[in-house]
Formats: sequence, structure tokens, C-alpha cells
Amino acid sequence: MYAITITRFGGPDVLTPADLPVPEPGPGQVRVRVAAAGALPIDARVRRGEVPWRDRITLPLVPGNQFAGTVDALGEGAPGPAVGTPVLGFSTFGAYAGSVVVGADQVVPRPDALPEAEAAALPARAQGAMMVLDALRVGPGDTLFVNSAAGGLGSAVVRLALHRGADRVIGAASEADHDHLRSLGAIPVTYGEAMVEQVRAAAPEGVDAGFDSRDDASLRRVLEIVGSPERVLSMVSPDAPARYGTVAPDGIRSARRLARAVDLYVSGEYAVELREVLPLAEAARAHRILDSGHGRGALVLTL
Repeated sequence: MYAITITRFGGPDVLTPADLPVPEPGPGQVRVRVAAAGALPIDARVRRGEVPWRDRITLPLVPGNQFAGTVDALGEGAPGPAVGTPVLGFSTFGAYAGSVVVGADQVVPRPDALPEAEAAALPARAQGAMMVLDALRVGPGDTLFVNSAAGGLGSAVVRLALHRGADRVIGAASEADHDHLRSLGAIPVTYGEAMVEQVRAAAPEGVDAGFDSRDDASLRRVLEIVGSPERVLSMVSPDAPARYGTVAPDGIRSARRLARAVDLYVSGEYAVELREVLPLAEAARAHRILDSGHGRGALVLTL
């Protein structure tokens, strides 16, 4: 099967095409013939060899942890979905390939109303947003601050926070993305030195919870905005709970969470914004876009 591998740590050009054996599913597993794989910032961090991933993986490695496709084989004892079922799902690695093998509890059926490209971009961001909001206990009446709110994960957090009844969501982004945030229902503020003052002007009575997916410096600003770490969460500083006393994402990815996200999509209460859909052979181009840190919407690689 055709696959993209990381043969050494470095820039996008280290992504190398390979012809690999088609994997066989083991007990309780399913094999999915991949039609599309979502490309995420974490894929780029793994490719660059950033800590802690550098110490946890062995090269060569097939990256990618979300996909859409069709079940084409079942391992012994796997409860389904049946061969021929369109699915979407998640893995630790391995999605940048013609086939991927995962546990049967890591896929859910893909309804006709959810196109393959959107399905491939749904698992990580939708589940990640759910875990963030569960950990921050966001609900009716809350004011939530979201840094990097126009990005894929940030936009998902905004959408789902308002769906849960949050009273107000304030989102930080570049000025070019302010109209996008308004369209989601958020109050936009601009990155930079004046961000803290802008948030306080938008919510003079205070902010209940904050989420950061940018960097350590911005996390410290979020802590300043909220005033205490008990309802602050970072998705980019794994050691933030130890260093700052912030909370960690709640739980793990699961078929239950993914099925909830699919239901929200089908009902029109959640949307997937696509930035670009590229052939898998152009994975390096997708990673150059990821490395730029600019723009919004999901990147999807198709086979």
C-alpha cells in the first residue's frame, strides 16, 4: 500500500513516500481502507521531533491519527462494524496510508450526510473540544476565553461551548479572523500586549474559564485573564498542570464521544470548516501549511 513515512526528524521534506505491506487486523481490530486522513499540528510536531514525542516513537513512522474510509477486514472477535461499512475513526499513528488497523472501539459508522473529507477532519478536533469543555466544566452562564479561537480546535471549542449554553465566549485571533469568530457567536479580541485589557473590557465582571492552544507565553496571559489555574487548560504545554496547577483534558478519545460529534454534525449543531484538501502525495505541502501557523480550517489528505 502507498504510505507517507517520517524517516528522520526535520522539516516537511523528511516526509517520504513508501510502499508498505497491507496490515492485518488482530483480535478485536478492524482494518479500514483509508479514503481521507486529517492533517493536524500534532503531526508536524511529531515530524519535527519535538519533546515529548521524540522520546516515545521509533522511526520510520507513518503519521496521522484521524481518518475516514471503509472497513475491509475484521480481526478475530471484532464486533464490527461489518465489512463494507463507511466509517470514521482515530488512531495513535498510521493514518497517512492506504490502510490502517485500529481497535473496533476506535471507529464509528459514517452517515451519508457527513462527507469523507469532513469526516476525516472531525475526530480529533471535535473530541478534543469535548474533552476541554468537560475538564473546564463549561456550562450555562459561564464566560469562556479561548486563545487561538479561529484555529480548528479553537473554533470547535467556541461552537460547542455555546451549544452547551455558555453565556459568552471571547476569542483571541488576528484581526483578519474576527468576522469568522463573530459568525461563530464569539466576541473577538486581538493577540498581543493589549489582549488582557481587551478581554477585561469585554467581560468586566470576569472570566470563568480559559483555554489556550498557542504557546507558553499565551498560557500565562490566559492565567492572568482568568485569575486562577483551576479552570484553565492548555493543549500545547503537556507539563502545564505540574508547573502552573492548570487542569488536564478530561478523559480519552472514545467511540462514544466521536458518535456524539457525528450526531451534532448531522443535526447542524456542529460544522467542519475545510481549509484545503490535497492528495496524500502532497503531504509535505500540507505540513508546510501547518508549519506556517496561519489560516484556519482543516487540512485533509485524500487517497
